[in-house]
Formats: sequence, structure tokens, C-alpha cells
Amino acid sequence: MTIELGGSLPSGNLESGHHSLQAGLRAWVEDQTHHPVGYLEQLYTFADHGRGPDAAPGARRISISYLGLVHEQSSAGTARAEWQDWYDYFPWEDYRDGRAGMLDQIVTRLNDWAATAPALCDERLRRVQYAFGTNGAEWNEDLVLQRYELMYEAGLVAESGQPQGFGRPMMADHRRILATGIARLRAKIKYQPVMFELMPDSFTLLHLQQTVEAIAGLRLHKSNFRRQIDQHALIEETGEMSQESRGRPAKLFRYRREVVEARALAGSRLPISRD
Repeated sequence: MTIELGGSLPSGNLESGHHSLQAGLRAWVEDQTHHPVGYLEQLYTFADHGRGPDAAPGARRISISYLGLVHEQSSAGTARAEWQDWYDYFPWEDYRDGRAGMLDQIVTRLNDWAATAPALCDERLRRVQYAFGTNGAEWNEDLVLQRYELMYEAGLVAESGQPQGFGRPMMADHRRILATGIARLRAKIKYQPVMFELMPDSFTLLHLQQTVEAIAGLRLHKSNFRRQIDQHALIEETGEMSQESRGRPAKLFRYRREVVEARALAGSRLPISRD
């Protein structure tokens, strides 16, 4: 959920009338988007110099960010708020159809950047290899922030002062905050069933798998994914069938709220399809 034509995230100042940080956040989000916030957790505190376009010289603005999960619905009553695909901002993070074509260009530019500082070249190349899975290293879907910050340092994104860059830019450091949120969510779905905060009351197994794939940016092995869900007893049948117009009707399931959320998927890995 964004404002300013997709250029920034909902935000605002903590005011004396807000009895807590979360209360202030909920008030600002609902005021700016007309959309209630569901699941909420504190994400990270940002306090670098020059974070905002109106920051005075030497001033330090401190922002406390939150990760919120809600069911997508229209944002009636405001023209400012819009849902955006986060892969518009980070297109290189979408591995669902294989390695993004632009990654080769990004890695080439990063390697050229590494070579501009001979004393730091080896260290920079190791960082590129680790973050982007080059030279035989494995792609780690959780390293969203590390990849973005490396590209920022190399001047490959508009926020670093370049006229053109990879991905859709955002105001100030809002894309960095978004990268932090994506990384947190990708890691969290492996040990807590937070994806159910994004699901309707009833859903098919295909819908559930596609939701997890969209978050992770990866294709999952269908049989292994369903076996993992069954092992943790996270869902149960509703006794109803989907009424989708395409394909055969499928069983509808719901999340078992009585399952202790902290135990779900503990220490597990996503069953990624390597086909």
C-alpha cells in the first residue's frame, strides 16, 4: 500500500494525542489510505543523516518502521492510496520464472564498480557473490536489503543520486524500508504462519501456495509444500468447494486458529522447486 502515486509509504509524526507508537501508526495509515491495519510488528529504526528531502544540514530524522499485513481491498475514499506490486521496485527479486534477465546486467555493473577501487576489489566481489549468488553461490531470497544496499553503494539506483537506475524509485529511503520489510516477511514465513494474515477466510491449496510463492519470489515444489502444510496441521477442510469459473472445483480450507502460531513451520525451509 503506497501513497503519492506509488512514490512513498504511508507515514507521519508521532503526536501527543497518540498513546503509543502503534496507535500513531494505525492512525496515520488509516487517515492516509482509509484502510485498517491488521497484523503489525515493529520492523527497524532508521536514523541516518539526510534521510528526508527536507532535512536540514546536520539534522537527524529518526523513523521507526513497522511491517503490517492486511487483506487487499479497494481504497475507497482516497485517491492518494494505491496498491503496488513490490516487484516493480525490486524486479530482480522475482525468481518465480527463473533468474531475472536484468540480474546479469546488474552483476556486470557491480563488478565494474568493484574494479574502480583496487584496494577494495576483492572484498566488493565477495559481497556481490554472496548477495547475488554468482560464481556458484546459491541465491538467498532473504538478502533483499543486502542486495539493495549494495546497488545503492554502487550507484545503481536512483535514490543514490543517479538520474536512472534499476527498479522503480521511491521518496528518500522508503525503498530501503520496503526492502527491509520484504526481507523480514520472507524470513518469517519459514517459521510463523503469517501468510494466513493475507488469506481470505477460505482458500484453495493452490491459492495458498501462490501466495507463499509471491512473497518468496520462488516456485515451490507442489507435493512437498502440501506435505509440509499437512505435517504442521495448519489448515482444515471447510467441507465446501471453490466456485471458480476456470478448471475443476477444488476443496476449500481455512486456517486453524487454535494452532499455536509460534510453533508452525519452526526451523523449516521452503520446498523450492529446482525443476
